[in-house]
Amino acid sequence: MSHSQHIPQHAPRAPRASVPSGGVLPPRLSQLPVIDLSEAGRGPEARAGLHARLHSAAHDVGFFQLVGHGVTPAETDALMRATRAFFALPEAERQAIDNVNSPHFRGYTRVGDERTRGSRDWRDQLDIGAERPAHTPGPGEPAYWWLEGPNQWPAALPELRTAALGWIDRLSAVAHRLLHELLAAIGAPPDFYDDIFGDRAHLHLKLVRYPGSAGDGADQGVGAHKDYGFLTLLHQDRIGGLQVQREDGLFHDVPPLPGAFVVNLGELLEVATNGYLVATNHRVVSPPGATERFSAPFFFNPRLDARVAPLAFPHAADAPGVISDPANPLFAEYGRNELKGKLRAHPLVAARHHADLVERAA
Repeated sequence: MSHSQHIPQHAPRAPRASVPSGGVLPPRLSQLPVIDLSEAGRGPEARAGLHARLHSAAHDVGFFQLVGHGVTPAETDALMRATRAFFALPEAERQAIDNVNSPHFRGYTRVGDERTRGSRDWRDQLDIGAERPAHTPGPGEPAYWWLEGPNQWPAALPELRTAALGWIDRLSAVAHRLLHELLAAIGAPPDFYDDIFGDRAHLHLKLVRYPGSAGDGADQGVGAHKDYGFLTLLHQDRIGGLQVQREDGLFHDVPPLPGAFVVNLGELLEVATNGYLVATNHRVVSPPGATERFSAPFFFNPRLDARVAPLAFPHAADAPGVISDPANPLFAEYGRNELKGKLRAHPLVAARHHADLVERAA
């Protein structure tokens, strides 16, 4: 498949159900499935039950709450203490590591500077990836290698680097285990995609603060979107605001579950299974007034140059096809999807460092 070739997509699927008369939600829409990953190690019967629930959650919803993952409250508290300390720094210290400084899209993004489908997101955040040397694409190399490079860290908060990079390592291991169990759950070889991750996986952590309402009536904390990698594991605080589009076509709140990660499938898994596993639209509604909300989404993505082979599994004949979105074509190489998203989401970085890529994509 050539670099310019899109992954084929099919017509959108119709919603599978509607809200019943009277507006009362059926139980399956009132909360996300809860998956206990520790059942994988409790013997064949428990693992079979895990696989049945995981299969259903990934095929029917594309979202679930993950418990039994082994990440301790102390580990989570360390990350969130460092996160809150970062956003408590004086504005000048945060802006000293503004992502506009980075051709790799790493660093701090001020409130309102990121876009989802062209509309501003009312949040500020710190984007962190695996710590690697800058890779400036050479002649003939794909432009997505710009995405590989060093992070920016606040000088006044050395503990943030330790906590964030430790979190990336910790959640990479959880996501790797989860992906194996998910593939086994649908009857596929658990290690089928191991070679496109390895030690060059494009791992990505966001530390996010939603500062409250925008003051102009807009409530877009982050606009409706799908993630374009494999798996996302989200730690959210107790404030809430995450909403998931369910089979009735409406967005439903995801109440925080203490100790759980909210997991969603990305578009690459939908493509790999020809739509049998679903990537689901989700968004965040800004908390009211001056209430702050903190979250830490972790994105488990393959190598930038990875090409995702179709998955062979027993239910492939039941796959309905990938949902088409003409505004968001998917490419064979993961890096092209990631770069496309970054150029759209961070127009200030794109204009400063990648004007030629923006012009080419126009």
